[in-house]
Amino acid sequence: MIVAERKEMAAIEEMLAPYKKIVLVGCKECVTVCNAGGSKEVGILATQMKLIRQKQGNPIEIVELTFERQCDREYVDLLADKLEGIEAIMSMACGIGVQFMAEKYAGVPVFPALNTTFMGGTEAPGEYGERCQACGSCKLHLTGGICPIARCSKSLLNGPCGGSVDGKCEIDPSVPCAWQLIIDRLVSMDQLDNYEKINEANDWSSNRDGGPRHITREDLK
Repeated sequence: MIVAERKEMAAIEEMLAPYKKIVLVGCKECVTVCNAGGSKEVGILATQMKLIRQKQGNPIEIVELTFERQCDREYVDLLADKLEGIEAIMSMACGIGVQFMAEKYAGVPVFPALNTTFMGGTEAPGEYGERCQACGSCKLHLTGGICPIARCSKSLLNGPCGGSVDGKCEIDPSVPCAWQLIIDRLVSMDQLDNYEKINEANDWSSNRDGGPRHITREDLK
């Protein structure tokens, strides 16, 4: 999932300062799972913002909505008939949702309530860890299902740097050495021969050709 966290309240206040009626839109997908932008978080932020503005003597009206997804135009379109008198949109989705909103509603300011941080998963209640950088050239079949791009501090493709100590990264001793994890995993599966296979450097010219990456599935068009 995409992991995000809410911006500082001062930053949100600054973005909304000129406006007296906004719509605050959450997302039921990734940001709900990481407790950053679901319907609960929409309600919390709306309440906080109203209280702050009330104390300032500058009340704000907030329409609260939560869509199934904001990275899908079919759901973003649902906002169209709810913009009567709305001066700005604040999105509690990842950066993708914010951009889809901005593309659809060109005449209305769209602001991000969250900082999009990484692609990861839940490690423990309230703890989320990065697992993928979407490099476009997945090598998990050779590395025991552990990503060296995302989990090695140096994104090394062919073994450890030599600086780890007791299986911990030299850059941050609290972080396990990704290549130690990979080797241990390969040994446990009797697949250590994969360690001897050379991973070629990613061809970023094909993965990042000067613009945003794009996939077209002709079978779904």
